[in-house]
Amino acid sequence: MKGQKSVAMIGAGSWGTALSLVLGDNGHTVRIWGKDEKNIAEINNLHQNNKYLPGVTLPKEVVGTTSLEESVRDVDFIILAIPTKAMREVIPQLLPYVNEPKTIVHVSKGIEPGTLMRISEIIEEEIPESKRKSIVVLSGPSHAEEVSLRHPTTVTVSSKNMTEAELVQDLFINHNFRVYTNPDLIGVEIGGALKNIIAVCAGIADGLGFGDNAKAALITRGLAEMARLGTRMGANPLTFAGLTGIGDLIVTCTSIHSRNWRAGNMLGKGQALDEVLAQMGMVVEGIRTTKAAHQLSEKYGVTMPITNALFHILFNGQDAKAAVESLMARGKTNEMEDLINILASQYIE
Repeated sequence: MKGQKSVAMIGAGSWGTALSLVLGDNGHTVRIWGKDEKNIAEINNLHQNNKYLPGVTLPKEVVGTTSLEESVRDVDFIILAIPTKAMREVIPQLLPYVNEPKTIVHVSKGIEPGTLMRISEIIEEEIPESKRKSIVVLSGPSHAEEVSLRHPTTVTVSSKNMTEAELVQDLFINHNFRVYTNPDLIGVEIGGALKNIIAVCAGIADGLGFGDNAKAALITRGLAEMARLGTRMGANPLTFAGLTGIGDLIVTCTSIHSRNWRAGNMLGKGQALDEVLAQMGMVVEGIRTTKAAHQLSEKYGVTMPITNALFHILFNGQDAKAAVESLMARGKTNEMEDLINILASQYIE
């Protein structure tokens, strides 16, 4: 992609701000939208967003606005960097100002409870075809804190229209932020959403005082659950061996930057869910996604013992240690049975 592009970044949280920095480094102009007037003023006056990324200086190409109309005026790309639950609230407010088809990029990770829709499906439902060229997802193992420090990071972009995905790849890629493409839109979105569930569980395990053995078990068996469900939903099982599968699992389950891990850690130490969410002050996607994944496991008849254990901890008041004991007491199985069934499903159906 040649030349400078203009981008609307809808969402001035940590991830939207970090991605704006990447785009600014690449010479693109970014108008980042947020509701908090103090934050936006700080972005414009000090080139910082200290509420979410303290001490990080943003490129001069990044400017803030509290006006949705101003944010999308004459832009080439619209990037949605807002929580899953905010999609249906913000998009209708945005639509009156979108006067021609735009490439819509979403960078969030979640599944909507009730409808069980992936985020790209929500966007398809909320934005008419006359106002969108295509929908592209950007996902992968990428803490905003490290991206903002320009530490090496790799992510993936996917879309039903891979030509548009490649344009987004070109938009973001630089020597600090490497972007791959993957045509498996379902797998990329499912991997990004479900890894948050396993990260909450990893935090609980650490909060309970368990060690590396337990975390390794959660990551590997959690990956099996992700692949089982994702494949049943139409994903390529190989996607879960990539950045939005095992890659995102590793980074989210092992880092204190992960808000899902931090929430789980507080739960494991005995804090109530309401208290944890109040202390976090930010959306914990894994909590909401657990409910959706539990519903999906029932819909598709997929066994997801770790996900279902977390569901009962979060929403039915089950004791975390008792849930672990229940998982460990499950009947004997063959580890390779999962892989055989996943691969077989590609040919049977």
